[in-house]
Amino acid sequence: MRYLHTMVRVRDLEESLDFYCNKLGLVEVRRREDPRGRYTLVFLAAPEDVARAREERAPLLELTYNWDPEDYTIGRAFGHLAYEVDDIYALCQRLMESGVTINRPPRDGRMAFIRSPDGISIELLQKGEPLPPREPWVSMPNVGTW
Repeated sequence: MRYLHTMVRVRDLEESLDFYCNKLGLVEVRRREDPRGRYTLVFLAAPEDVARAREERAPLLELTYNWDPEDYTIGRAFGHLAYEVDDIYALCQRLMESGVTINRPPRDGRMAFIRSPDGISIELLQKGEPLPPREPWVSMPNVGTW
């Protein structure tokens, strides 16, 4: 057995691709459009997983865009996606500058939470040891839920 992907439904494909690729830094590795089924699947990988994702088709995040409008709710059974990052402070700063709300700032130099445009909670974890606590992160309050 091996892990393949996690699928999340998105309301606006372009807005979601802007968030996941341009802001968060994931890479589109595959796309499939199905006119009969009226949906588009876009498969994304973390930068360090791109070669493996292209070769093995895993590990991936699958964005499912149904062409007919629908509102989705996030059930309590689903928790979050998690990504290891090289510099949690630099990424959170770049995300904030791009208009992304940092729901749980990286006050401890180790962990932060953000949300996608569709409300998917995303955990960011510092690679290796936590970075030393620093401002403005230490003083920032939590915003919303994650």
